[in-house]
Amino acid sequence: MELSSGPDRGHVPHACGVYLMRDAGGAVLYIGKAKDLSRRVAQYFNPNQPDLKSTLLAPLVRAIDYVPCASEREALLLERRLISARQPFFNVLWKDDKSYPFVKITMGEDFPRLLLTRRKLKDGGLYFGPYPKVSLIKSLLDYLWRQKLFPLRPCRWNFSLAKPLEPRVIRSCLYYHTRECPAPCAGRIARQEYRRIAHNAALFFSGRRADLRAAFEKQMRAAARRLDYERAARLRDNLRALEQMGERVRLRAVGAGDIAGALASSRAVTDLQAALGLGVPPSHVECFDVSHFQGRQLVAAMVCFKDGEPCPGHYRRFRLREASGGDDLRSIAEAVRRRYGRLARAGETLPDLVLIDGGKGQLGAALEALRELKLRIPAAALAKRIEQVFLPKKTDSVILEPGRPGLRLLQRLRDEAHRFGVAYHRLLRGKDLLK
Repeated sequence: MELSSGPDRGHVPHACGVYLMRDAGGAVLYIGKAKDLSRRVAQYFNPNQPDLKSTLLAPLVRAIDYVPCASEREALLLERRLISARQPFFNVLWKDDKSYPFVKITMGEDFPRLLLTRRKLKDGGLYFGPYPKVSLIKSLLDYLWRQKLFPLRPCRWNFSLAKPLEPRVIRSCLYYHTRECPAPCAGRIARQEYRRIAHNAALFFSGRRADLRAAFEKQMRAAARRLDYERAARLRDNLRALEQMGERVRLRAVGAGDIAGALASSRAVTDLQAALGLGVPPSHVECFDVSHFQGRQLVAAMVCFKDGEPCPGHYRRFRLREASGGDDLRSIAEAVRRRYGRLARAGETLPDLVLIDGGKGQLGAALEALRELKLRIPAAALAKRIEQVFLPKKTDSVILEPGRPGLRLLQRLRDEAHRFGVAYHRLLRGKDLLK
């Protein structure tokens, strides 16, 4: 069976995060996480590599939302939260009870152990994680044990001060005879000193790992110089495990409002593409506005939105030189010409859509400036009075339904450009008054 092409996935970024696949009615079919959202989502619609999940799921998908995350661990935890809250059909259908492991220090015991577990219980233990890459964490725990950095007992025996281990069991333990274990069961180490080791391990897994990272790097370079590549590779994997454990997790900051906002932005980009009939989703939009006071101190402002959200680092201001007397058309043309002439000469990425605050005349001026530069960038204008959208080669304006996600995105762009332009204009007026 050949997979359907599915929805346009061009607006899904190459970033770590969580994706939500929806059907024609907007219901969430499947929630997943990915280190690269764009590549992972594309795999579902690849007819050359079909699998059962893709064959059944892809033909039903009509929209894809996403929430960018700062790290794989953050994406893992957010995916869990969303699946638990929404219970999508395909997540439940393919649920295999797989869970990612935690590192656990059994502080509820008199003599704690350090181990991996897939269940987080309220048993007095300290849990760290979860960790998506299990093999790296296992390798690191093995290294910590062999180097005796945190020599906590590796056995599963259940004993305490009140209930000591039987002598015959102690004598049968290989770790006891080889002295690889501090043997708290045999009284070789005092309880207080033993628990201090456990507390040091807890500090390490809480984030105080700089010294160990430096030691790993030094040993790895030394092993490479000795041509001991096997040891160097193990140390490299240990460094990767440390990096995974140190990945930034912001789940406290990613609340329901943040998730809803990210999903709304994703839907707005997709809806705007359909509303304006664009060839690609307008993930990168730049909007221009002109500001002046009685024809004097003429300025233009440009704001940039990426993936439906403001990108202030790309905002630009223009003190206009060619236009005069409040000529909005010449002002728009000058700002557009200066902005995209500079980008074209530098070979930088052009936006997916240029939005002009104004009507058909302002749009025509912007298009003429782009033609002079021999650039083909989709453009539109949004007029304030009844929120008309003007498009190239269309005589009549387009009226989008109030509240439509695509229209709200255009309004946000227009209002932000106006705010930014007015702020610049006021700054210049204030400077003139001080002269």
